Amino acid sequence: MTARARLSLLPRLVPGLLPGLALALLALSFGAVLIGPLSLSPGEVLRALTGQGEPQAQTVIWAIRLPRIGAALLLGAALAAAGASYQALFRNPLVSPDILGVSAGAGLGAVAGIFLSLPVAAIQATAFVGGMAAVGVVTLIATLVRNTDRTLTLVLIGVVIGALAGAATSLLKVLADPYDQLPAITFWLLGSLASITAGDILPALPAVALGLVPLVLLRWRINVLTLGDDEARALGIEAGRTRFLVIVAATLITASVTALAGVVGWVGLVIPHIARMLVGPGFGRLLPVSLLIGAGYVLVVDTLARSIAQIEVPLGILTAVIGAPFFIWLLARGRRGWT
Repeated sequence: MTARARLSLLPRLVPGLLPGLALALLALSFGAVLIGPLSLSPGEVLRALTGQGEPQAQTVIWAIRLPRIGAALLLGAALAAAGASYQALFRNPLVSPDILGVSAGAGLGAVAGIFLSLPVAAIQATAFVGGMAAVGVVTLIATLVRNTDRTLTLVLIGVVIGALAGAATSLLKVLADPYDQLPAITFWLLGSLASITAGDILPALPAVALGLVPLVLLRWRINVLTLGDDEARALGIEAGRTRFLVIVAATLITASVTALAGVVGWVGLVIPHIARMLVGPGFGRLLPVSLLIGAGYVLVVDTLARSIAQIEVPLGILTAVIGAPFFIWLLARGRRGWT
């Protein structure tokens, strides 16, 4: 069977799935506006959104809840898209955006910024630089290592760089001021959207959009790469160049949102697998479904994080509590989850 014939057998997108997911996401967003320490009724929200509500309700909605909802949607969609890209690229449903040390590098960059007492904008910048630097080092070393499987080399070097970044982060935690810097470092590494403002989201939007563009344009080539390099060459696809572009794009997306919200794991692992079970591994269908489900998933988890207890639960803790059992289930199913 030819590569094109094999691709033609992939499941088709269920009619109405994308509009249904979009409507569900809209409903979840409206529900998230209602929930919080200050409970609001649908009527109060609608009046506040049209500028006719109480001043307190308008302040809560426009200054606190809507920016946080927007950040949750952006974070979930970005991590899910990056996870779907990495999993397609490495042909492994157990791969996540952490695979190349992006999250660890971004974490180290942010911790260094906090350790140096930099302002918030500078800390986000150092987190972004750290994530991009990590994948740059991984790619450079993988290029220098020859006569080995390139994909396996990237994964192994990513694990090593991630471990080194984690060790450097731990060292900075030991050296940090235990009364001022250490709590901020710990809170950031656990991931949270508690202090998000509209101004924090704006710098991340262009970077995420820039990373998504090549993923959309290369969706057919990414599909071909899932069949193997031999099939890709047979169809005239330059596997190395395409793989490099996808890695850069997915890394840009991951580093951007990690700089925004801190280290939030498991989203890039769990969501693409759920989307794949719905629409199959075809990347042209997998990407939009992952974006929508990922956005809704993080929105729901973040809403729980700020409402299930008197104090806010860090977002990264809840995603780990949900994602770890799911990961065990994936391991129990083995590679059957890919087909």
